[in-house]
Amino acid sequence: MAGTTDSSTKTMGVLTVGGLVMVTAYTVALGSNGWLWFGWVVLGLITLALIVMRTS
Repeated sequence: MAGTTDSSTKTMGVLTVGGLVMVTAYTVALGSNGWLWFGWVVLGLITLALIVMRTS
């Protein structure tokens, strides 16, 4: 159905936000790690692609 997201897309969104919190906490506690941020960006792009595919 157009305009809705299924539970897997919502779960992916929750994981993406949780990943952002975890990477930010790691950065604050231990310093920046470029690979963690790169991984989070890739996860975010995949999540955005899922959302776009589900809504169109």
